[in-house]
Amino acid sequence: MIVKRSDLSWLERLYLPTLWSGLKVTFRHFFNTLFRGKVVTMEYPEQKWVVPTGYRGAPYLVKDQEGRTKCVSCQLCEFVCPPKAIKITPPGPKPNAAVGNVEKTPQEFEINMLRCIFCGFCQEVCPEEAIFLMSDYSLTGTSRKEMVYNKAKLLSLGGVHNDPIMKWKQKQKEAQQQEAFKPL
Repeated sequence: MIVKRSDLSWLERLYLPTLWSGLKVTFRHFFNTLFRGKVVTMEYPEQKWVVPTGYRGAPYLVKDQEGRTKCVSCQLCEFVCPPKAIKITPPGPKPNAAVGNVEKTPQEFEINMLRCIFCGFCQEVCPEEAIFLMSDYSLTGTSRKEMVYNKAKLLSLGGVHNDPIMKWKQKQKEAQQQEAFKPL
């Protein structure tokens, strides 16, 4: 398909109408700022932008009320991530003596914030509600390596999620019942 473009007139080739329409916008904002007190810009970073509800910021890991990592290393978020920004290293077959007979926590969990597009698929797919999109919009770093957040950093930024369902207590109770069970 070929689109025919009409030739520009002499006045259009001078770009004066376009320049004038841009100056009208500038003068309107100047007038509104000077005489009406309407500010159209903000002084960032002194003034922070108010994040609207439903904003999808950076994804972080959360802990439960007892300080345990809610992530069970199922790797669903890693598989569903469109830019492949999430990398999870499972703990392996050896059980962790500190947590006992409960679900596995990841050995390593990384999110490359340079690749992350804040789509929210990781939060939607997580069966344990271990990953949440926070309202952060200003992520800074001095190197690429610094922008790859590891498990410790993700957990510290995510904080504690107060979940009314105490899943870990239920799991521990079930494990104790199984150990105490003696067949006839």
